[in-house]
Amino acid sequence: MYVGIDVGTSMVKAAAFDREGRELGVEARPVGLALHGGVVEQDMEEVYAAVVGVLQELTARVPEPVELAGLTGQGDGVWLVDKEGRPVRPAASWMDGRAHELLDQWLADGTFETVFRRTGSAMFPGCPGPLLAWLDRYEPRSLDAAATALYCKDMVFRRLTGAPVTTDVSDASMPFLDPRTRTYDNRVVELLGLTHRRGLLAPVGDPIATAEARGEGLPAGIRLANGPYDLPACALGAGVTTPGDGLLIVGTCLASLVATTDLDLTGEPAGLYISTDRPGHWLRAMPAMVGTAALDWMLSTTGVHHEEVDGLLAGTPPGANGVRVLPYFAPSGERAPFVEPRLRAELTGVSLESTKGDLIRATCEGIGYAARHCLEAAGLTGSLAVCGGGTRSPAWMRLLADVLGRPLRVVEGEVGARGAVLAAAERYGVALDAAAWTEPTAVVEPDAGRAAFYAKAYGDHLARLAEARGRARA
Repeated sequence: MYVGIDVGTSMVKAAAFDREGRELGVEARPVGLALHGGVVEQDMEEVYAAVVGVLQELTARVPEPVELAGLTGQGDGVWLVDKEGRPVRPAASWMDGRAHELLDQWLADGTFETVFRRTGSAMFPGCPGPLLAWLDRYEPRSLDAAATALYCKDMVFRRLTGAPVTTDVSDASMPFLDPRTRTYDNRVVELLGLTHRRGLLAPVGDPIATAEARGEGLPAGIRLANGPYDLPACALGAGVTTPGDGLLIVGTCLASLVATTDLDLTGEPAGLYISTDRPGHWLRAMPAMVGTAALDWMLSTTGVHHEEVDGLLAGTPPGANGVRVLPYFAPSGERAPFVEPRLRAELTGVSLESTKGDLIRATCEGIGYAARHCLEAAGLTGSLAVCGGGTRSPAWMRLLADVLGRPLRVVEGEVGARGAVLAAAERYGVALDAAAWTEPTAVVEPDAGRAAFYAKAYGDHLARLAEARGRARA
């Protein structure tokens, strides 16, 4: 069997596949997030223990010999480790907002735009540049004690294999990698005031690093490949490799990705270009901060359970009886397809006659408008695949198809783990049928009448968003 490991923000998963790409089993274990005053951190030992645990459970439940394994995980953040790969402090999550003042400063003085023009990376508070600069200013002892600033999957790979520390071009893309040379841009390091910390940046493995497992979780000697991180891994797992084709990940983060061979560093600085294992090929990424997390907040606030969502969407008309939601709930604002660290969610059009169904539909519609905005900015021209937890709601998928005005290739299951296996197979020269592995489970067509309604409503959404961005800057 082939094993994919996906170290997510709130859930660690391991999935087993047969040679044809059929899932043989999945094991999952939650991991915690510590949130306080805009600071979002994770215990690296808890994360690693969860990885070992799900691998032990999976290999015990599916007792087939493991051919090879691929690793992926959440991107961004800062995972500081010592020379032995052990944590020197809790990991700072990609959701962390403590560096927003530094980002405000860089937005004002032009540093933010200069970095984008050099790397294609629009920084946000939870990416390594601002976080490392914040730690250097306010917590220098942590950086002094560290040997390397890794990303999540790199920490796990180091511990599972004992191999020298590396990252890959996908994780390194934000914010230090020059996408043309596929090496770190030292001028960007200098602009962020981190030249004296340059040695903390992990060497870039190009192509992705490989090593044998040393017996924790996976049997000793199993071949393991490190990367890419979860967004490009999902693109591989959904079959999005042809320029112009796109992927929408409806998960905690609402991520829009479009495959491209064009590197355009003009226009509004937003999102990023993710380098892939194929030089000259990138993913134009617009990873909005909040996806299903926005709906989860609304469900919790209204006391609605997830299993009620489809019925409420079916019973509420398009437009949610005038209720509107700008779904920018993240404490660190928004990062795609624009950067506004102080932007916050807005709920309008509510009256005593509004129902829970109106609130839920308005939230789903608002997320759909945000997705359309991101996909348009990313340059979608071809087919669109969709994956993530949101695909479990057929009514939401129909609503998304209508809001986006295009068919959705729904890819269910552990798409990131699937992509990690495909990347590992490519790296090791193992021939797998990628088309069979990425076959959609359904295709959802839009309704012409509802799509026309939402096309007009999308224009209204953009106008309200422009006003909200103006208030955020005031």
